[in-house]
Amino acid sequence: MDMKIIVIGAGPAGMMAAITAAQLGAKVTLLEKKEQPGKKLKITGKGRCNLTSALDMDEFMKGYAGNGRFLYSALNAFSNVDLMDFFRNRGLELVVERGQRVFPISEQAGDVVQVLLKELQQTGVELITSCRVNKIDIIEGRFSAVVTEQGKYFADAVIITTGGLSYPGTGSTGDGYAWAKVMGHKIFEPRPGLVPLISKQQWVYSLQGLSLRNVQATAYSREGKKIAEDFGEMLFTHFGVSGPIILSMSRSIGDYLRTAKQPVKLNLDLKPALTNEQLDMRIQRDLTKYARRQFKNSLDELLPQKLIPVIVSLSGIDPEKECNQITRTERLSLLSLLKALPIEITATRPIAEAIVTAGGVDVQEIDPRSMQSRLVQGVYFAGEILDVDGYTGGFNLQAAFSTGYVAGKRAAEQVEKAE
Repeated sequence: MDMKIIVIGAGPAGMMAAITAAQLGAKVTLLEKKEQPGKKLKITGKGRCNLTSALDMDEFMKGYAGNGRFLYSALNAFSNVDLMDFFRNRGLELVVERGQRVFPISEQAGDVVQVLLKELQQTGVELITSCRVNKIDIIEGRFSAVVTEQGKYFADAVIITTGGLSYPGTGSTGDGYAWAKVMGHKIFEPRPGLVPLISKQQWVYSLQGLSLRNVQATAYSREGKKIAEDFGEMLFTHFGVSGPIILSMSRSIGDYLRTAKQPVKLNLDLKPALTNEQLDMRIQRDLTKYARRQFKNSLDELLPQKLIPVIVSLSGIDPEKECNQITRTERLSLLSLLKALPIEITATRPIAEAIVTAGGVDVQEIDPRSMQSRLVQGVYFAGEILDVDGYTGGFNLQAAFSTGYVAGKRAAEQVEKAE
């Protein structure tokens, strides 16, 4: 008798689950409510698709902010090396970039989707798009059928890979949370995992489009307790700040904002490679070099052009003042500003704009070796619907592919065993 498996949601976790189960001989039907599969995958990494990270496994595990330990079995079963081999063996060339980030050499996320679609076809997966699932039938603690607007699909197992709540236009609208809840699963409130931050300061808006590299960002509570920190690249936007280090810090900052209900102070060290003494000497050198210039025209060698008027204004030093007239107190005030440029963060952007969703199905209720529900037989979960989330750098996609692989493999094996 054919073992039948239904996968709901044709994102990275769902496609990998379907492919893996089909390779093991299962008859797989993949249901996708949008008109085409992989919509969110096509826009990841700004359309370039940061597939995974080439870090070794010990370092790789540090890439998860929430419940990384739950992924240990899945990452061992289908590692970053396995994922890279999967795509390379199917003709997709990859490149490892700065920070060990792995991309297709073509820089086209669509090429990743094409490899998966071709594999779905070759393994005989039945892909049904524009198919909205209404509910999942459970009879006596066991999965029975998937009820869709087109009718009922009976199967031996179901794998739920419906994603989180980020980018709802791609299909991630939280449907799976409702089904899991009906089954008795605990859902941790979905919230933005990697998301830009909002500031109400006008000078921040004036820097829109400015990207800063090699800055150290540190977030503090009102009481001065450190919330998060990171080093690297960031970007000023029309609403506040974004970029890799901001996104990585956003989960901790967002959690603090939600619980404390008060703003976060984000300090930017614009010259982290220099100690205070070294930077002071550097400033003195520039002020001496441009002794007869006005202060507002003396910072060209120290800062990006767009940032100069902001720093001049915030320093409190008269812009027209000649550099040789600047006092020691004024110079040290400038130094403090460059080492800790303060930005008040009042909120995160909405979850719809988050790259990934934090929160979701409680992983205590999921078997990490199989991704099967501990509450309902024949129900498996994989991908972003689970309460697991990582930093930027390919960790979230790897988690989706790895949990999808394990769910597909174990669902097919369990069904076979049952027969």
